[in-house]
Amino acid sequence: MIRLFKVYYPVRTLILLGGEALIVVASIFLGIAILHREDLFIALNYDGGYSKIVTVTLLVLLLSHWFDLYDPAYFDAKGELYFRLLLVPGLLALGLAALQFAFPSLNRDYSALTGLIILTMALFSWRLLYSWLAQQSFLQERVYVLGTGERAQRLVNGLRSRTELGITVVGRSADMEGAVTREAVGSHLLQVVREQSVHRVIVAIQDRRETMPMQELLDLRLQGVHIEEATSWLEKISGRIEVEQLYPSWIIFATGFRFSGIFRLLRRFLNFTVSLIGVLVTLPIIPFVALAIKLDSSGPVLYRQRRVGKQGRIFYCYKFRTMRQDAEADTGATWAADDDPRITRTGKFLRLSRLDEIPQLWCVLKGDMAFVGPRPERPEFVEWLTKELPYYGVRHVVRPGITGWAQIRYKYGNTIEDAKEKLQYDLFYIKNASLGLDILIMFQTIKIVLLGRGAQ
Repeated sequence: MIRLFKVYYPVRTLILLGGEALIVVASIFLGIAILHREDLFIALNYDGGYSKIVTVTLLVLLLSHWFDLYDPAYFDAKGELYFRLLLVPGLLALGLAALQFAFPSLNRDYSALTGLIILTMALFSWRLLYSWLAQQSFLQERVYVLGTGERAQRLVNGLRSRTELGITVVGRSADMEGAVTREAVGSHLLQVVREQSVHRVIVAIQDRRETMPMQELLDLRLQGVHIEEATSWLEKISGRIEVEQLYPSWIIFATGFRFSGIFRLLRRFLNFTVSLIGVLVTLPIIPFVALAIKLDSSGPVLYRQRRVGKQGRIFYCYKFRTMRQDAEADTGATWAADDDPRITRTGKFLRLSRLDEIPQLWCVLKGDMAFVGPRPERPEFVEWLTKELPYYGVRHVVRPGITGWAQIRYKYGNTIEDAKEKLQYDLFYIKNASLGLDILIMFQTIKIVLLGRGAQ
């Protein structure tokens, strides 16, 4: 796997993305070349040929991302995959036709349309070739999982479910027969490595004092076999840090969890700039939102709640009101549930469209929140969750955010198990925090908001 923006991506996915970008460039270039054989240089340099190539390439990659064409979950669903793939050049062709219809004075250059026809055939061919290459054994990495417990099983399940990683689990300690002793584990490990030509050993042993075959691992390491710890691999394949079997020493010695002064300054500037732009963009619709809330139910347009911010400091978080005014009069502080009867009709729309979050931009401008970060929780929940979940307090080393890694990777959540899952994503974000990761989360948030995913 390759690390970009401090997030791990399968090499295969990057090859797919890079190959697709090259195909788009080649297809549009070929479309221009076919229709402008004699004056290709002029078409490229003076008639906007290069700008057409760049624009179409970015649009294809953006639409492919929005249609989940780089999501491994759809790689095996061939019918749906190719239908979504056909939508990309189809929408671009419709956009091109609409542009020429709206502006008939524009020069009718059919090179882009020719390029889209070539691109359609090229994309289908590339996907078929990629599917064939992904199944070849010489592109598979063979892995042995050292361990027999639940953690080892989660790792095996994760590796086998992520087929895009190109990893085959050829052996594991759980396949051993007889007593699990240090000698037996070491013998089984060496046998599988020798017979299966293992490239990597991932250690997922819970009680290392009893069964860790140190000498065998050392010999394999010196022979060129990669030896890695399960915590790092579980982080890579899931985008979260599991709190089970997580020791404080791992956090202390792990790379990350550090924020330089320059990073803090640049991040604050980015958050302030994005929030200010957000305020200016949403300013015209705020009166209509306020009017809809007032007409739908009695009570104030805005509501404020005490939330826990950086270093445990209490601040007031503002949102457009989406529940009736007396929503917690009888129950006290409670999480919103599925089909919560306290939510008003206008509130359902505001939550689905995320318009209820607009007032939080003021919290970002003030510095109480960041645009990207862990979700701010109420003091009542924080006190409870800190007792129930280990490392929950780590969330408060950074400012809470309007959106975040947990928000785009997991559902809303209204149970202790949901809070645990989101904590593990928050720990991953805090460990790998960077401007690149923040921009990636913002970009993904736009997609989620436009598609109406994950709202409650």
